[in-house]
Amino acid sequence: VGVGTFIFWGIIMNQPTVFALTLAITVIVIACPHALGLAIPTVTTISTTLAAKNGMLIKNAEATERARLLNIVVFDKTGTLTKGEFGVTDIIALDDWSGDEILGKAAALEINSEHVIARGIVNEAQNRKIKFEKTNSFAAIPGKGASGKINNKVLFVGNWTLIREKNLAQGEPPESINKLAEQGKTVIFVADEKKLKGAIALADMIRDESREAVKALKAAGVQVAMLTGDNRRVAKYVAEELQLDTFFAEVLPGDKSEKIKELQAKGLKVAMVGDGINDAPALVQSDVGIAIGAGTDVAVESAKVVLVKNDPRDIAKLIILSRATMSKMKQNLIWATGYNAVAIPMAAGVLQPVGIILRPEWGALVMAISSIIVVANALLLRKTKL
Repeated sequence: VGVGTFIFWGIIMNQPTVFALTLAITVIVIACPHALGLAIPTVTTISTTLAAKNGMLIKNAEATERARLLNIVVFDKTGTLTKGEFGVTDIIALDDWSGDEILGKAAALEINSEHVIARGIVNEAQNRKIKFEKTNSFAAIPGKGASGKINNKVLFVGNWTLIREKNLAQGEPPESINKLAEQGKTVIFVADEKKLKGAIALADMIRDESREAVKALKAAGVQVAMLTGDNRRVAKYVAEELQLDTFFAEVLPGDKSEKIKELQAKGLKVAMVGDGINDAPALVQSDVGIAIGAGTDVAVESAKVVLVKNDPRDIAKLIILSRATMSKMKQNLIWATGYNAVAIPMAAGVLQPVGIILRPEWGALVMAISSIIVVANALLLRKTKL
């Protein structure tokens, strides 16, 4: 365009060489693509920094672009939506013992066990500040529970099979217990040497952050799903508690990526959130793989985004940031290209007939202002509320 401008004014229009050369130089100065070159990198840099400050490590800038297009976020259950540890959800009195007494007796016995369910019972009793009585003659009963003596009285804690074997109850568990089992909860029975006293229901505890994360994602117009190897009853209970759009239960580790492919085959843009080795193939297959920072090294390496704070609520922030980032990129590109589209013809002398000539120094100033505007617009991204 600069050469064309010189030829047009210097040869065709027979203007002085200095005049033609001045306009040609102005065109070249104006066309220097500073604004266009700054349009994307400035936004990307600020976006990545903003993400880091909000607990998201973006390993691949492509993830920032894709996140705004997500239709569905698929969570692994254990350790992601749930804490990965059992907690007490219900205590059912079946005789004359109170709820605290049932829990206290069970904890006094289970404190001698290393089982994950035993730890859940003990933790709950400690949280309630229930004092334990000393247990003697503790004995683990493989696959059934445990027994021991408190004040020389025998105590049993275990499953329904143990209770029936000790002739402490007949038939099937009460209906109230069956309803808890249908919710996917694990039920532990507590009895003395004569009679069944009560039951304690436990479940893999749902994280409070998960409830907020699901609400935030739905508010952003994104579906939420869950992927787990647990049985359907457990998966259904968690899905209903969190009000998920759908869930996949009893999925083998090697089939997780296939479930992601199925969703993608429906035309959905999918994000996968996981923390384990088994989640790695699904993280790679998804459009945006998101790893929990406290997860395995394999999961972290496979993901495009890492949640440093292990907080699922940050996923909604990622989507909001992605949309804001792409909006700023488009604004900058429109300004940078629009500036050139208007300024280059002006520099080439299209307004000369009305007496307007853009000199090189003015062209340089306009070019600098354009770059400043692009950078300033990118800096406004920092005001985005995540």
